[in-house]
Amino acid sequence: MTTTVEAAEDLEELPHPAEDEDIPVPPGAARTLLRELLGPHRRRIAGAMLVILVQQAALQAGPLLVAVAMDRGIPALRDHRSGPLIAVIAAYLGCAGVSTLLQRAFIRLSGRINQDILLDLRGRIFRHAQRLSLDFHERYTSGRIISRATSDVDALRELLAEGLQELLTVILSVFYITVVLLLMDWRLGLAALVSFLPMYLIIRSFRRRSLRVYRRSRTAVAAVIVRFTETMNGIRPVQAFRREAANDESFGVVNRQSAAATADGLLEMARYVGLSRATANTWITGVVVLGAFLVTDGSLELGVLTAFVLYLRRLYDPIDQLAMFLNSYQSAAAALEKMAGLLAHEPTVAEPAAPAELPATTIKGREVAFHGVRFAYRTGKEVLPSFDLVLPAGQTTAVVGATGAGKSTLAKLLARFYDPTSGRLTLDGIDLRELSTAELRRGVVMVTQESFLFSGTVAENIAIGRPGATRAEVEQAAREIGAYEFISELPDGFDTDVRKRGGRISAGQRQLVAFARALLADPAVLILDEATSSLDVPGEQAVQRAMRTVLAGRTAVIIAHRLSTVEIADRVLVMEQGRIVEDGTPADLISGQGHFADLHQAWRDSLV
Repeated sequence: MTTTVEAAEDLEELPHPAEDEDIPVPPGAARTLLRELLGPHRRRIAGAMLVILVQQAALQAGPLLVAVAMDRGIPALRDHRSGPLIAVIAAYLGCAGVSTLLQRAFIRLSGRINQDILLDLRGRIFRHAQRLSLDFHERYTSGRIISRATSDVDALRELLAEGLQELLTVILSVFYITVVLLLMDWRLGLAALVSFLPMYLIIRSFRRRSLRVYRRSRTAVAAVIVRFTETMNGIRPVQAFRREAANDESFGVVNRQSAAATADGLLEMARYVGLSRATANTWITGVVVLGAFLVTDGSLELGVLTAFVLYLRRLYDPIDQLAMFLNSYQSAAAALEKMAGLLAHEPTVAEPAAPAELPATTIKGREVAFHGVRFAYRTGKEVLPSFDLVLPAGQTTAVVGATGAGKSTLAKLLARFYDPTSGRLTLDGIDLRELSTAELRRGVVMVTQESFLFSGTVAENIAIGRPGATRAEVEQAAREIGAYEFISELPDGFDTDVRKRGGRISAGQRQLVAFARALLADPAVLILDEATSSLDVPGEQAVQRAMRTVLAGRTAVIIAHRLSTVEIADRVLVMEQGRIVEDGTPADLISGQGHFADLHQAWRDSLV
């Protein structure tokens, strides 16, 4: 029964058919990000540019040397002078060798730069995603963030690895060849340059059309990752409620949308390549015909025309390379835009400019006070109307109420996952907004119902509470909580890998590990959010014993549905529609005629 209820709760967390909106991108954010990524590598980029500049000069000398061989070397050979032709051949081989070596050097240098940029970018995304406030992660699915760090980064990698080299090759080829053509024969050179106008129009049309396609493609890919990730995370309710067919249908929708966007991109590229090749072939034919007339009337040498044809082929062949670059560029531009939007998104819970420090105290707990605190979510719905509340240092306060009463929101404000819409929340008189995150996390710790454990050993998971703790301190925390015995019985004791989400141990054992983590952190304020709601009776009793240990002397807030958990509290707050409707000791409220007394009686009746 418990499994079915948990599965039903998990099922509510699965994504709905309407995916969440894209993260907004501030104007200029993509360009700013690109400058920040390239900035530290300016010197190496300049060196790579110099290498490719010389490499292209050596490569483009080939047709010119062919012309010299035909018009100078071969006539000299007929006169029994082989020196000019040998010199031209040697120069040709030398240029080819230099071009090959410099190409290799450019690929190695640019490859190192690319990997450093991608390493920096992935790290930025990971670090920034951890900094973003809870409201961001509740509005945007984890799959969308994963898409930024995977498929979007891969799109940029393809551009950096291949696209930029293709672009540089095209630009330098066009520059070198244009100069040489004009110097060889200005008439044919101008005829070739006229072709740049229709080529420009074709490229501009492709760029505009494909950018829209690739923006849609990046969104579609993110939707596929979101659907896949969220479904796998909710695999238990999926199987429990036989959602496989429905999920397959919804995944098919986003999968087909992604395939359609990719197909549209390929069609745009095919259209571009077809038009550009037709234009190039038409112009080459025209230039060759014009050159033939000039050769026949003696105003142009045959070797020059041959070199011209070779150069024209080299001038128009990179058009296909340009198409591949534009293909990679549009995809990478759309991806960079989305990554820039994520990185430009600032946490709503901001670090203070001049952080304050909590005053020294001789007791474990600290006073918590809500002064005119009001909270509403971004949708505008008010969850907590303005209220005042003081929790004395060392007091354990239980907060009860129906689902949606505002209990967890109150806890999230105290943990500063959110800031109040108005009012102040203080810790020993200091506004939480004045404390650095590190200072706040040392003073306030939250233990949730999920008791999330990371892949790794039991000891590593406990030590999250205080990373600098010794092994002896970790084991002592487990012993005080009552977790030492079951941990010692695990296959490798404290070195046992709990695996994904702590799946190797039971829910009650995960809760005890979470309490050991909290005890080791030694906070002044401890928040327990539904800490026993998913446990059976023996597990709940073990956790309650641990709770008494960890709560001793601390200021504590317990969010609870089970009234058995409330019995250890010094004070009970009953919430209804965001308001505190009852406030008193458990004994006083039970003996009264209020809502808590009714809840308590209903609970006792359920035990009979």
